[in-house]
Amino acid sequence: MKILFVHQNFPGQFLHLAPALAARGHQVVGLTTETNARPAPVPVLRYRTPQQTKAEGLGKTYAEAAERGASVARAAAQISRDKGFVPDVVFGHGGWGETLFLREVWPDARHLTYAEFFYHTTGCDTGFDPEFHRDGLAPRLRTTARKTHLLMALSEADAALSPTKWQASTFPAAFRDRISVIHDGIDTDRVCPDPSASLTLPGGRVLRAGDEVISFVNRNLEPYRGYHVLMRALPEVLAARPDAQVVIVGGDGQSYGPSPGEGKSWKQIFLDEVGDRLDLARVHFLGQVPYGDFLSLLRVTRVHAYLTYPFVLSWSMLEAMSAGALVVGSRTPPVEELIRDGENGRLVDFFDIAGWSRALTDALADPDAALPLRAAARRTILEGYDLKRHCLPRLVDFVERG
Repeated sequence: MKILFVHQNFPGQFLHLAPALAARGHQVVGLTTETNARPAPVPVLRYRTPQQTKAEGLGKTYAEAAERGASVARAAAQISRDKGFVPDVVFGHGGWGETLFLREVWPDARHLTYAEFFYHTTGCDTGFDPEFHRDGLAPRLRTTARKTHLLMALSEADAALSPTKWQASTFPAAFRDRISVIHDGIDTDRVCPDPSASLTLPGGRVLRAGDEVISFVNRNLEPYRGYHVLMRALPEVLAARPDAQVVIVGGDGQSYGPSPGEGKSWKQIFLDEVGDRLDLARVHFLGQVPYGDFLSLLRVTRVHAYLTYPFVLSWSMLEAMSAGALVVGSRTPPVEELIRDGENGRLVDFFDIAGWSRALTDALADPDAALPLRAAARRTILEGYDLKRHCLPRLVDFVERG
């Protein structure tokens, strides 16, 4: 078959799936924005990044998605005309509008969409954190308006894919029968425990497996992923454990949620809040790191803290479990789908600062007690989320069946 993947950050969620399909003899091509510089595992075509729309108010999100979708559709029409490429399967991420009009270009193709998350005014991320929640009708209207392009992407697709049961459950009941739940998969052969692992910090200090290390990893350091909760919990932890080292990975930018304000970063805001109560020589901000350093951190950590609003579940939590780390996670639905408190990890209420301090301190103080949980965490990934043995065969079947 001829298979086209559409993703503004290609390969994105298709990192393993696209080359696996190519290896099976299919002609696989990616379509991505002209500004995407990420390495691609298959040949890539480009579409022109749409200009910023002048739309304001409740229609702004849909207008931006529609403009992106139109830009992709124009590129698709040119690809068919100039290159003679007419795909049998089109698989795109529905979150940015890229797939909205592709059925108009290729009406005979099988259209698939990656259904990552659907917005709600209650029960999910919106309104979850009272510290950053604004009451009133206007915020609820904005959240509801953000559903428009997601509903259209689903209605235009023949089938959809969601990585977790909880994320699939956020979509309207009328569409759920067309959503298959298959995780992107974790390469457990690569992401595995290594008792000889070490990580060299920028100042030259070397951390080794067995050291008192707390790890925290996010794309960007922000409230959606509980950065503020971690920072507020750390003073008690470091006071109780004088040998503990905290390693924080993540950028200063913003991925989700409200802006910290012009010229500010959430990282600095919460560091300033608690900095006078921290031994900053033991808190290491690494920024965004190469994947090899990320894996080394997961292998040397004694306890990995993972927090999230009721929102998209991060790959990093599953990778930490696969690496055999003890994960202390927030008691929120995405995390609870994988972690069972006291069996394969620990759970703490998202906002319980004292509870986080206790859980992290206890994990540092008694590493032997965590050994069964660490082993069970890796088994969880091996038995249900392993890339080669479980997820990739199901993903390939999802694309090939028709």
